[in-house]
Amino acid sequence: MDIEQLREYCLSLPGVTEATPFERFSRGRFTILVFYVGGHMFCYFNIDDFTFITIKGEPETIADLKERYQAINDPYNGNKRHWMSVAIGSDVGDTMLRQLVKASYDLVKKQSAPRVKKSKQ
Repeated sequence: MDIEQLREYCLSLPGVTEATPFERFSRGRFTILVFYVGGHMFCYFNIDDFTFITIKGEPETIADLKERYQAINDPYNGNKRHWMSVAIGSDVGDTMLRQLVKASYDLVKKQSAPRVKKSKQ
């Protein structure tokens, strides 16, 4: 999967927006493209060096995936318990990559949904 295919896939998911919020931190050395749902990040990658993407996951799932795939590692920058790095063009194919991005999207969307208080009866 190339960078434009991944971008198009992310933007095809309902309610997704994109931004490059870290420009001032990188001082022009690189550009991180971030995808959001409900105002929260679910996927990001360096558009100047598209060698891996970082996505969110359940801690148990991340641990299992790290054991099974060489492409899945700790993120360069992010909570290692909740985020993973996936190398592009490795033992994780395009279909699996789409599944991981969708799972990240679903997880973040669920976590960012407004919570309804239960009334006391």
